[in-house]
Amino acid sequence: MTGKGSAGSIRIGVGGWTFEPWDDSFYPADLRKKDQLSWSAMQLSAIEVNGTFYRTQKPETFQAWHDAVPEDFVFAVKAPRYAVNRKVLAEGGESIGRFVESGLDRLGAKLGPLLWQLPPTKKFEPDDFRAFLDLLPGRAGDVALRHAVELRHPSFADAAAVDACRDRNVAIVLAGDSDYPLIADQTVDFSYLRITGTTEGHPKGYPPAALDTWADRARALAGGQQPDDLPGIAAPARSGARDVFLFVISGHKAANPAAAMALIERTQA
Repeated sequence: MTGKGSAGSIRIGVGGWTFEPWDDSFYPADLRKKDQLSWSAMQLSAIEVNGTFYRTQKPETFQAWHDAVPEDFVFAVKAPRYAVNRKVLAEGGESIGRFVESGLDRLGAKLGPLLWQLPPTKKFEPDDFRAFLDLLPGRAGDVALRHAVELRHPSFADAAAVDACRDRNVAIVLAGDSDYPLIADQTVDFSYLRITGTTEGHPKGYPPAALDTWADRARALAGGQQPDDLPGIAAPARSGARDVFLFVISGHKAANPAAAMALIERTQA
């Protein structure tokens, strides 16, 4: 599912596919649990896998996910907490290697970016952060890897952090509608957005105007532009088409699939 014109692809989804309230609000009543991933993949164009944050998965699990979804579907995969919940990020090399070698390559072309979510208490320490970024590998088997870091401490709203990511070809997650710093700088040839503002008062999670705004931002980023209402911290990146990955996360989670589908509809118009 992509936007039109000379732009990158726009893929939109939610976090995971197992959430009990979705049994009533998202999935058909007669759908078997084991078919929820396949059904989700017919409604969405990407899913952010969160289970990998908590435990190591088997290669066979990645293969099963690969086989359950259409050819043009993509999984973003969250890196394990053991690699990022550290006082010294640069000491996470063993955990990073174990994660990358756990079977990610079984996803093949359906593997999207890897998400490295730093804890909110982790401050920007330039040398340690750069050393951590240098640990992120370029491949898992024969599959090229793309990396995105979510920087949740306010000290990362710093041009030096942006430059470190740009120099190492790592994206910075644009955390929308959250309490975390909104760092909108585009550092690579793809954009990774996590928006968390869905509320119970709206059937589609967001009011229509907010959905329109996020759809406009996604299209601008896919077309290589910086959205006017999301200025960067550092010097602007070179323009050029970008793939966009947008996930509706947290907030009023029961409505997140409806919000994602509403955004897919808007970005396809």
